[in-house]
Formats: sequence, structure tokens, C-alpha cells
Amino acid sequence: MRKLIMTAFSLLLFLVSLNAQTPDRHYTVIVSLDGFRWDYPTMYKTPNLDRMGQDGVKAVMLPSFPASTFPNHYTLATGLVPDHNGIINNTFWDAENHRQYSMGDSASRYNPDYYLGEPIWVTAQKQGLKTANMYWVGSDIAIKGTYPTHYRMWNAKPFLTFEQRIDSVLTWLQKPEAERPRLVMLYFEEPDGSGHRNGPVSKETGAVVQHMDSLMGVLRARIESLPFGADINLIVTSDHGMAEISPERVVDMNKYLKPEWCEVVDGRTPTSIFSKAGYRDSIYNALKDVAHIHVWKKEEIPAELNYGSSSRVGDIVVAPELGWQFTDVARNNKGAHGYFPQSPEMQVIFRAIGPDFKKGYTSEGFVNVDIYPLLSYLLQIVPEKTDGKFERIKDILK
Repeated sequence: MRKLIMTAFSLLLFLVSLNAQTPDRHYTVIVSLDGFRWDYPTMYKTPNLDRMGQDGVKAVMLPSFPASTFPNHYTLATGLVPDHNGIINNTFWDAENHRQYSMGDSASRYNPDYYLGEPIWVTAQKQGLKTANMYWVGSDIAIKGTYPTHYRMWNAKPFLTFEQRIDSVLTWLQKPEAERPRLVMLYFEEPDGSGHRNGPVSKETGAVVQHMDSLMGVLRARIESLPFGADINLIVTSDHGMAEISPERVVDMNKYLKPEWCEVVDGRTPTSIFSKAGYRDSIYNALKDVAHIHVWKKEEIPAELNYGSSSRVGDIVVAPELGWQFTDVARNNKGAHGYFPQSPEMQVIFRAIGPDFKKGYTSEGFVNVDIYPLLSYLLQIVPEKTDGKFERIKDILK
């Protein structure tokens, strides 16, 4: 009882500190469309997302550095920048344990030691709420020994189609009230895949964008058809954008780095270099004047990138200019990400409708670390301390 009273008191203080009245606790569904650039609706036909913006809120959201899938999905879940949440890139070298983490390697991907901070589903469940999760990064991993109330493993067979994922969400939402999740998180891997293969500006990517838009129309219609559909907030956003690349815009690292200088070279956009003893300056001096790349010693990375405090970041960090690659083997793809969040090509869509959001409102924008405090507010739970700022995003609420 004492713990319950203290939690309620903390929540009251949290809401008062935001100068906000306590909202009714509604349901929230948040969707990520991987690689959905903020300006795709101006490039392709997206009537359903356009209608969401007209009926609710629209904004341009900045990702965190690096603008890639695993770091930013986990940032959305925790409110911590990648440098603080542990997932500093899609792949990285774990210098403390002398092993590599990769999103494609089951042994490292499912190791909870790599995932720092506290995902929103853990925070919510600690405070008595049910949650559900479909394929969001981290949701099928026992972070802090906890899974969402309802979830599906990424590697479970069969792998669900986009339509089956929507069916699952509706099944969760139609559970008896005592079992029904207050928070549902839903992930789609497109249009990222098409953006990589075909580039962000292509008829193929346009067709996939339009398909994802149609699915969002289906999801919204099915949510609104529920008996309590008016009590559900729906958020659609993304992890990063997409930029054009080509084999002609490549800086070959082998021209500048000597094997005897480097302990490990890992990660794409950015690349972390762990130097051998005595060779850090050699690496830096060899790269510092090379065109089309930014090179920093770890402690000199610009503060606005919020990057470099983690032991998983190398002694030297190399970040290519937008559309360029720093690599030993050029990608065959036509699109890539991981670049600076300030680049418009990396910024993402944000749409929100529902009982807690303003109608017909365009926000000046915010950063993706702000999603965690937003969800905490919608769920009426006490948030963990994060890098997010509710003040940057609260203007979108009624």
C-alpha cells in the first residue's frame, strides 16, 4: 500500500510539474514504418496519412545519431540516445567483452546485457498496466527480466505478413478489459527495404510507400470500428529517413588505414575504429584531411550528436557526408541512412490522432527521445529519467 501511495504521489507531481491536468487513461497504439522519410507524403500519394494529419497532429521528427534502425527503435522505446541506451549502431564492437554485437546475430541480439535503460513496456508493467508488442526492437528480449504482456518473437515461424500483424493488434485490443493492453507497439520493416534497394526517389519505393499508407488506413478504420475506438490514440512514426547513395561516392578506407594500426574497425555510418596502442594519432592524422568524411577522436565528437561516452564507441569515429560511404566494400544499394539527424533526408514522419491529441495541428517538431515521456503521459505512469523532454512535445496534446 505504501508503494502504491508513493507511486500515485509521484505521478501527481509529474503531472503538476508539466502544468497538465490528469487525462483520462486511454489506450495507445504506436506504429513504426521503418525508413519512412518525413517528405514521402509530398513525393507520393498518401491519402490516409494525410487524413491523419488533417484530423490530428502532424510533425517532422528528428532521429538520434546514428540514424539507423536498431539504435533509434530502442531510443523510441527508452527515451535514451543510442550512446546511453547501449545500442550505438546496428553492429558494433563490444570492447569490454571482446565480441561483436550485430542485429543479424541471434547470440548477441538476444543478449539482454546489451540493452540499457528501461523500455516503456517495462515501465508500464511495473505500474500495473498490460502491454503488447509486435516485432519492435527489444520487445522479444528479457530486458530487466521482463517481456511485454503479449508479444511475438522476431524469429518465430511463421513470420507474420503485414496484414497478419494488424489482425494480431486487433485481437489484443479485443481481449477482455482486464487482459487488454493499454499500450500496443507495432513494427513494419517497410519502406526501409525498398528505400535501400531502389533509393528513396523511385517508382518502386513510391509503390511501397503507398501500400504502407493503405495499411495505415485499414488499421485506423479497424481501430475506430471497435466499441471503444474513440478511446484509442494512434501514433504513426519512424526510426530514420533515407538518402541516395552510389558506387561513385565512396571513400575506400584501405587507402588510408594500415592493418597494424587498428585493433577493430566496425560499423557503417558511422564507423568506430579501435586503435592499437600507440597508433591512435596515426589513424587520426591519416584521415583528418580526407574529403567527404568527418573524423573525430572519441572525446571530440560534437556535443549535438550526443555520442561518444559509451565504451562501445571506438577511439576514432568516422562519419561520411550525406550520401557518401566510408568502407572497404561499397554497397550495391541505392539508399542508405545513419547520417546526421540534422540532415532533412534522415528526418521522419509523425502523425497522431485520438482523444488526447489536438485536431488539425502542425507541430514545429521534436526529437525521438521525447516519445518516451509522451507515452508515459498518455499512459499516466511515472517515467524513468531519460534524455527526452516532455516540454518539447506537449504542445501536440489537447
